[in-house]
Amino acid sequence: MSRVIVSGFSLSIDGYGAGPDQSREDPLGKRGETLHTWMFGTRMFQRMLGKDGGSEGVDNDYATRSMDGFGAFILGRNMFGPVRGDWPDETWKGWWGDNPPYHAPTFVLTHHPRDPLVMEGGTVFHFVTDGIEAALERARSAAGDRNVKIGGGVSTVRQYLQAGVIDELHFAVSPVVLGCGEAMFAGLDLPALGYRVVGHEATDAATHVRLAR
Repeated sequence: MSRVIVSGFSLSIDGYGAGPDQSREDPLGKRGETLHTWMFGTRMFQRMLGKDGGSEGVDNDYATRSMDGFGAFILGRNMFGPVRGDWPDETWKGWWGDNPPYHAPTFVLTHHPRDPLVMEGGTVFHFVTDGIEAALERARSAAGDRNVKIGGGVSTVRQYLQAGVIDELHFAVSPVVLGCGEAMFAGLDLPALGYRVVGHEATDAATHVRLAR
C-alpha cells in the first residue's frame, strides 16, 4: 500500500512554514523565500529551472527525494495560486508555468469546483471540493503502489496530521526566524499523535529532521 509523506517542507527555527501576507507578489509571504535557500542552490533545483550546475551533497539529496518517485500529490489551494473564492475564469494555471514540477496527478483542495487542468510533463490538476479524505482516497487510487505526497501548505499538512494519516515527514529547518506567519505546530501534540524523530542531519543551510509513526 502506498504511504503518505511530507518531504522537503521548509520551516523557520520558530516553526513557521510561510511568512505573513501571502500574495501574488509574495506567494510564500513576507520573508518566506528565506526558508527555501537550502534548496535554491542545489543541482536538483537548478535542473528544475532548466539550468546546469548546482551543489551536490546532503541538501541536494533531500531536495531530490522531496519530488522523486511520488505517484500523486495533494495541495492546498494557496499552493496552486492566489485566487480566492469562485474561479473568475480558468486563466490562472498555477505558479509554475506550463510544465509544473509534479509530473503526476495533483489534487488541489478547494471549496469551488473547476474542471481538471492538463499541463505539460504529466501533471494534471484535479480540484477536490469534498474534503481531505476524498482527496486522499483519489490520490491513493491514482498513485497505485507509489507514495502520495502532501505538498502543503501549512494548513493542509496540519489537517492531515490531525487526521492521523501521514506516515512520515521531512522538515528542512532553515536558520532563520520569521516571528509570525503560518505556524506548523501550534496546538499540535506530535508525540500524542504517534510521531517521533527518526533521524536528523545538519548542513550549513538547514537541519533536516525526519519524523515517523
